[in-house]
Amino acid sequence: MRAVPIKQAEAFAFVDALHRHHKRPVGWLFGIGARDPTGKLVGVCVVGRPSARRCDDGYTVEITRLCTDGTRNACSFLYSAAWRAARAIGYTRACTFILPEEGGASLRASGWKKHGETRGETWSRDSRPREDKHPIGRKERWCVGAWTETAGDPA
Repeated sequence: MRAVPIKQAEAFAFVDALHRHHKRPVGWLFGIGARDPTGKLVGVCVVGRPSARRCDDGYTVEITRLCTDGTRNACSFLYSAAWRAARAIGYTRACTFILPEEGGASLRASGWKKHGETRGETWSRDSRPREDKHPIGRKERWCVGAWTETAGDPA
């Protein structure tokens, strides 16, 4: 497998076609594709700003979508590639969220650590109603890099 730059439209089309429980994300900082030896796109990783405001400190990225066609080791390959790319441009930490039933084997294989769980709830509020089109239950937060409980300049 090899990591390749990928355009937003191509990554989002891949997610739309193959992701099990999410549609394309809203934001985008950069994306990485994984191609097999024949050149076939076998996975994409979308990197964006953190969805949690307190984590959006300018030093943290979030893997907002990771999607593969099932190719062996593609998930861990993309998690590792995304973290290397983020570090190369100055980010000091990264996070992502998975459903508890997903297990996290690819994250562990890539050196990420489980950092806790979210309560799991809807994004909809009386002041800003939204339709939930994704799982709203508990999620596991996984992180890599310099991570602290409070956001801010790591220096």
